[in-house]
Amino acid sequence: MFYMKDGTVYATDLDTRATRAIVARPELRSGSGLTVNADETLLAGSYVEGGGASPSASVTPPTEPPSSNPLAQPPPQESRLEARWAERLPMALYTIDVKTGAVKTIHRGGGDWLNHVQFSPTDPARLMFCHEGPWHKVDRIWTIRTDGSGRRLMHARKIDMEIAGHEFWSHDGKTVWYDLQTPKSQEFWLAGVAVDGERAVRYGIAREHWSVHFNVSPDGRLFAGDGGGPRSVAAPGNGQWIYLFTPTTTGLEVERLVDLSKHDYRLEPNVTFTPDGKWIVFRSNMHGASHVYAVEVARAAGPQK
Repeated sequence: MFYMKDGTVYATDLDTRATRAIVARPELRSGSGLTVNADETLLAGSYVEGGGASPSASVTPPTEPPSSNPLAQPPPQESRLEARWAERLPMALYTIDVKTGAVKTIHRGGGDWLNHVQFSPTDPARLMFCHEGPWHKVDRIWTIRTDGSGRRLMHARKIDMEIAGHEFWSHDGKTVWYDLQTPKSQEFWLAGVAVDGERAVRYGIAREHWSVHFNVSPDGRLFAGDGGGPRSVAAPGNGQWIYLFTPTTTGLEVERLVDLSKHDYRLEPNVTFTPDGKWIVFRSNMHGASHVYAVEVARAAGPQK
């Protein structure tokens, strides 16, 4: 297990519980991290060069009704995304050698806001990251090699107000999947693009089935979604459910698994399949406090807490 605390990166052996410090670099706290590669030899993330924090990080957001769940972590408001994006802070991507603690800067983004760094689940030398900000103003999804080569834009916006984001890897590392809207809040897709070429796929999503986050099963045969709240980009009309999506020759077959009508979407459910593909795990505050739940994929018999 790897984690960062107060600018120091640690590794803990889960069998012996022994913990060691890998490297101490306070500036690494200023960005996004950590992600570990497929053979656990490298960690990666992003940071603000010079270690400076974003002034907007301390800005009090506009007043809004209090969350019903004090543990809910609301996503950044669009106004705050705009403010942080407009600062154009100099950022870079870095890797950390797990064995030696050596930190290597592999890409400098200038004023691009580098975020959501994710290693490929199969290729230890490939990273995915995003240009964060208002989605309709950024070409968001990128991949790069850990030596800094091969940087590639995975989806280029083609029309006004088109957005693509909440990107995630297929388990075989061959496809990057993402939420695509052409344009924002009007036409919805679950889209994928091949890492090694230009092959792309799009599944149309009805407004009621759009989800804040999507994910894919380990065998690539199923998708899951976590629905959306009354303030989501698909509102009004989106459903508050955990969804199971089965690709067919005509599109996606949809099954409702868990009713989230009592869930406060300021806490995003973030659906994930278990490694055996039999359960979908998500978090929810539908009963008050935040808990982790699982629902069986084979049949919706109700969440198991």
